Amino acid sequence: MDNATRSERSRNAALEAAIAIIARDGPGRLTLDAIARESGLSKGGVMHQFRTKEAVLKALLDRQMAHFEEFSNDYHAKVGATSVNPELATQLATVREAASAPNSAALALVAAMVENPELMSLPREREMKRVAAIKAEAADPDLALLRWAAARGLLLSGLFGMSPLSKAEHDRLFARLLDDKQWTGLEQPAGPRPARSGAAKAATPRKRS
Repeated sequence: MDNATRSERSRNAALEAAIAIIARDGPGRLTLDAIARESGLSKGGVMHQFRTKEAVLKALLDRQMAHFEEFSNDYHAKVGATSVNPELATQLATVREAASAPNSAALALVAAMVENPELMSLPREREMKRVAAIKAEAADPDLALLRWAAARGLLLSGLFGMSPLSKAEHDRLFARLLDDKQWTGLEQPAGPRPARSGAAKAATPRKRS
């Protein structure tokens, strides 16, 4: 085994150990010593890959984001020419994929980001860009965002074990969220709001102080 392969295996072993520790014991128990014990690596071997706990958390986040970014790109390439709302369809499908994946890694990252809020900045920036793209392509931006937010709610409620829905119900709801034909009749194209007339303003009662 060459050095590059050995190093990659050690890195992956350390990251898998970190996920196990956070999911089982919480992010407060994550230390380089704990990773060494969990993975079977020496502490020196762990520190060769990651100098600090924060570096481990960032690597976990980067790996998770890279996985779903690849999924999103592949899905968008498939639906880009056929979907009415390819950006929305891609994000709904990506959330569905996250909801169907094993929860330990996602829970570990959520817990880690709660402890270290600085880790949220990059995912938040990406989400802002995605939301902007969803709004830009939609005939009814509010309805598109409602579908996006509903998918996120299904993901988070399932992730934290709070959902009373069965897997079949989750799958059925995600299928409806993804089906544009189910929503076309509800669209209300966005447009400028009509200015209120002077009479309407005068008819509006003032709040008493």
